[in-house]
Amino acid sequence: MSYAIYPSLSGKTVVVTGGGSGIGAAITGAFARQGARVFFLDVAEGDSLALQESLSDAVHPPVFRRCDLRSVEAIQSTFAGIADIAGPVEVLVNNAGNDDRHELGTVTSSYWDACIAVNLKHQFFCAQAVAAGMRKLERGVILNLGSVSWHLALPNLAIYMSAKAGIEGLTRGLARELGDAGIRVNSIIPGAVRTPRQMQLWQSPESEAKVVASQCLRLRIEPGHVARMALFLASDDASRCSGRDYFVDAGWYGE
Repeated sequence: MSYAIYPSLSGKTVVVTGGGSGIGAAITGAFARQGARVFFLDVAEGDSLALQESLSDAVHPPVFRRCDLRSVEAIQSTFAGIADIAGPVEVLVNNAGNDDRHELGTVTSSYWDACIAVNLKHQFFCAQAVAAGMRKLERGVILNLGSVSWHLALPNLAIYMSAKAGIEGLTRGLARELGDAGIRVNSIIPGAVRTPRQMQLWQSPESEAKVVASQCLRLRIEPGHVARMALFLASDDASRCSGRDYFVDAGWYGE
């Protein structure tokens, strides 16, 4: 099967957060194969270095930068370093997140803060870090990764779903604030994507089959399907798309 090539992405400076594994790795690879200059941020050094090596034959081999996105200072330092090397970031993909399960009665204030930091807060501050450069260019794309989970009210994910619902609001706010500079901001809403982490959570063919049976399309979603949506929205083909949410969930309607 062959997929679209977007000439407008060739040579673009792209940053992908959480880009070392899962959906993020697929997005990193997809942009690299379009000829973009990709920097990907993560704390998982083993996976990230392996990905960097696997894509070393790209026209512009992706570059891994370790960055703890819970730290605003680390975000600012990392993005400043990228700008020094490659100039203004033209595409930001806010992908990083953590969907650890939690029960209401066990949540502490510090756990709440940590969950919000890893799932929502960094998306704002990464956008802040690239906004000035994009304004100077009078163009740019910010893509925020949300989740179908809060649309379905999945169990044991109250904080995660709060953050993911907030991402859709953040997307609308940033799109309005940055649109006058030609900067487009959209969110991508993945469904039940077949990543190694999610396969561990489902644990059985029966539970996986149950998810598929709850989708309009009885087909598994792979990380590459999400990556291809990111490519389209980042390209000039989507030049009039902003402030909206784009679902890649096979029409998941829940149980």
